[in-house]
Amino acid sequence: MKNHSAGTGALKREIGLGSALTLVVANMVGTGVFTTSGFIVAELGSAQALLLCWLVGGLFALAGALCYAELGAMMPQAGGEYRYLRRTFGPLPAFLSGWISLIVGFSAPIAAAAIAFATYVPGGGREPWFVLELFGRPTFTFSPATLLAVGVVVVLSLVHYHSVGLGRRVQNLLTAFKIGVILLFAVGGLWLGSGDAARLTGLFTLDSGLGAVFSRKFAVALIFVSFAYSGWNAAAYLGAEIKRPERNIPLALVGGTVIVIGLYLLLNVVYLFALAPGAMAGALDLGVLAGAALFGPEVGRAAGMVIAFALLSVISAMIMAGPRVYYAMACDGVFFRCFRQVDCARSTPGKAILLQGLLAVLMILSATFETLLIYIGFTLSLASILTVCGLVKLRLTEPGAPRPYRTLGYPLTPLLFLAGNAWIVVHSLTEQPEAGLYGVGTIVLGALCYWWLRPVDTTCSPAREEFAPAREGALSLVPVMVDSTAEAAPGGTSGERTGSDEIFPSSGGSF
Repeated sequence: MKNHSAGTGALKREIGLGSALTLVVANMVGTGVFTTSGFIVAELGSAQALLLCWLVGGLFALAGALCYAELGAMMPQAGGEYRYLRRTFGPLPAFLSGWISLIVGFSAPIAAAAIAFATYVPGGGREPWFVLELFGRPTFTFSPATLLAVGVVVVLSLVHYHSVGLGRRVQNLLTAFKIGVILLFAVGGLWLGSGDAARLTGLFTLDSGLGAVFSRKFAVALIFVSFAYSGWNAAAYLGAEIKRPERNIPLALVGGTVIVIGLYLLLNVVYLFALAPGAMAGALDLGVLAGAALFGPEVGRAAGMVIAFALLSVISAMIMAGPRVYYAMACDGVFFRCFRQVDCARSTPGKAILLQGLLAVLMILSATFETLLIYIGFTLSLASILTVCGLVKLRLTEPGAPRPYRTLGYPLTPLLFLAGNAWIVVHSLTEQPEAGLYGVGTIVLGALCYWWLRPVDTTCSPAREEFAPAREGALSLVPVMVDSTAEAAPGGTSGERTGSDEIFPSSGGSF
């Protein structure tokens, strides 16, 4: 009889380079590029500074992808930062990384994308029906937009809860539609749209743009951009299922990031061709405004609907990827055991999917879009900073470890990433202290949850012995072991490091 709590089958290396590359692009291209440029222009007030912000943010993302590529090739397991930090800094930082993934890495971006979807749908921005206030402040908002956003999250969560096959087919269809829409909008807008070409020729005078690069406002604007580029590490979460991970994980991470940098710059050029910076400032629905300016109001409204459906792809992608992290945490014994359960018939981590969906719904009802963007960008920067620090630590403490891929430009590449993200974190705390404090509070709450959930007895006990067989069963089915039949990297990295002493250091007991 199959064990529901342990899973239904081992993960197999079935994802090739093309699929891994598509996964990175699909996870990156979402809400951000359609919604954040207006906030950036409002902060910086310059078209040149807008493009420089997207370029600098892209270079930071590329530096991170190069660093994660080395870690992913060394540890081709699912879970992303959770796996890397468990090896480099131990279970507590790893747990906090997984906690950040649950709250900030997936649930909050799902909520932000759903809010953007509801905003782009005609009529989605109408006045709220009811606002619930606590301690004199609006806490929960009920409106046509929030209810539509909630409905999207519920429906797509149920799709991925139903089965892996249905979720994969829906995801592939939505991603193909999204990429086609973006290319059609960009090429058609520049070729056939009635924009102002003079604004594009003015982009090559960088006097005002360069002056803004070292300002505090530029650093805060990079928070919005970092949210838009989040997802460059998507292939790392599926490391246990990618063929030839020592080769394909680095190529997918780096290649996907380069493609998206070019795509984002192209879309922002289209925005500037269609709209003056003053018309863009503070606008959330830039796709609608740009479409109306290029082709007329009717096309603008139609563009809003098309972009709204394109945003469904990133919502679906995050709903699909996120539960893998919480599932692995539960099987490692540092999260509630119920979230490692897999439905035998559906082969999906149903309870982890439902948990993530519930958190996203609460965020939709309780937060504004701009606050979510600052909160997401700031907190994710902390997690990625620690992960890249782990790369540097491994270079110092394990210089002889097999490394199928070595970070291009090391040590300058990780130093660029760390300096850029530290800059973002410091200035976000000074310019937007409320959202930054929410991020710090999330981490503190995660630490308290770890001390509550962690096993209290690390000695051999009946409870530990009773839990051990179940955990070993889960280990063979969860993305923490490397498929021994996969093609090995030089030095045998694909089949090494499967011992439980590395996967579960100092964990025991049950809860």
